[in-house]
Amino acid sequence: MNILLASGSPYRKSLLERLNLTFSQASPDIDETPEPGESARELAIRLSREKALILADQHPDTLIIASDQTAALHNRILGKPGTREQAIQQLSSCSGRQVVFHTGLCLLNTATAEHQLTCVDYTVWFRTLSSTQIATYIDAESPLDCAGSFKCEGLGITLFEKMAGDDPDSLVGLPLITLTTMLMNEGVYPLGR
Repeated sequence: MNILLASGSPYRKSLLERLNLTFSQASPDIDETPEPGESARELAIRLSREKALILADQHPDTLIIASDQTAALHNRILGKPGTREQAIQQLSSCSGRQVVFHTGLCLLNTATAEHQLTCVDYTVWFRTLSSTQIATYIDAESPLDCAGSFKCEGLGITLFEKMAGDDPDSLVGLPLITLTTMLMNEGVYPLGR
């Protein structure tokens, strides 16, 4: 069966390559605006499912992997900053605080129309950061396309005091431990049987 990563993200592509699977990639075009009253966790789950479903008709007999990540600071959704100024503002608001990252994950089998859907949470505790440290970090890694304004796989790791969760790759945007279980449920075993 074909495998499709429903994402244009180079971070998710790099993570999926670690499973040594043959896959293609397509970027779904969906509106990522939160619905009224929707929590960060609910948004991540809904968007991951919608990303898989929007590509389903174009990819028969395919396992579609879709993921979306949101971050929440005191129940306020932190999106992708998009600009240097927004990234500085986001990291300033996170300084010295706990932020929960919600990574929605959907595996859709287009042959059966069955899907597996979950959300993997990961918590980070930010150090108390000075404005100089924040600006230096933003200028060094330019994390403008990352929820929370950091790249934990790089220099962004220095922003944290500690992290907690079951699937560390969820913080980058694709929870591989959880995905491996889903793939095995569909008969795909990255290490063989």
